[in-house]
Amino acid sequence: MAGRLEGKVAFITGAARGQGRSHALRLAQEGADIIAVDLCAPIREGAVIPPSTPDDLAETENQVKALGRRIVTAEVDVRDQDAVTEAVAAGVSQLGRLDVVVANAGIGNGGDTLDQTLEIDWQEMIDVNLSGVWKSVKAGVPHMISGGNGGSIILTSSVGGLKAYPNAGSYVAAKHGVVGLMRAFAVELGQHSIRVNSVHPTNVNTPMFMNEGTMKMFRPDLESPGPADMEIVAKLMHVLPVGWVEPEDISNAVLFLASDESRYVTGLQLTVDAGSTLK
Repeated sequence: MAGRLEGKVAFITGAARGQGRSHALRLAQEGADIIAVDLCAPIREGAVIPPSTPDDLAETENQVKALGRRIVTAEVDVRDQDAVTEAVAAGVSQLGRLDVVVANAGIGNGGDTLDQTLEIDWQEMIDVNLSGVWKSVKAGVPHMISGGNGGSIILTSSVGGLKAYPNAGSYVAAKHGVVGLMRAFAVELGQHSIRVNSVHPTNVNTPMFMNEGTMKMFRPDLESPGPADMEIVAKLMHVLPVGWVEPEDISNAVLFLASDESRYVTGLQLTVDAGSTLK
């Protein structure tokens, strides 16, 4: 039985680990070949969240190949339009087409109110989480249009793209901006049968969430909080009794939006949030 993405090619950013790797594997399981990129280095010295590495991207490559699918990888900064464009073109040259774009790469920060946020932190957030999404889609669209097969573009936003949280204002602003990008691209690309939607995860069990800095932000009352300590507070964010979801929960939503099962779905904000937007 053919997979739901048999014969298609997906371009995924931030694919070295976390949600991006999970998306690559889930789409590959359903028959897609993959163009996978990631920075694989710190955004800058002193970054709180440990960065992905070349070994992480290589592991994504190995796991996709183990599923019997082809994959082209590149170490790319989504802030660099020329590099992203070149990586997509190289991938399409080797794999023959482009049907799906998953603009997933992103960073997280937090802890300061907006009036106390440093300009460098603000600019990095906007450059990666908003402009990087735009540049990734921009790199893929010409190949999708020229292919003449339509396609699906999925932008990773966040619950923070639908509601505000304190001490994460730059993240909230960027992720709200992703919704605007999604809607504008959906209106502009619909004539080419290209659908554009966004996914809005709550906390996800990945290195961007499961790290010392995030745990201390959730539990400033404790000197060395761990996951169990953070979970007590994280559960308060949700209607369902969980503190976070797993990467594959987001990947299943991405798969639905990438597949023909959602062939008339465009402009949708799809939440995978355990009911967080209800609170």
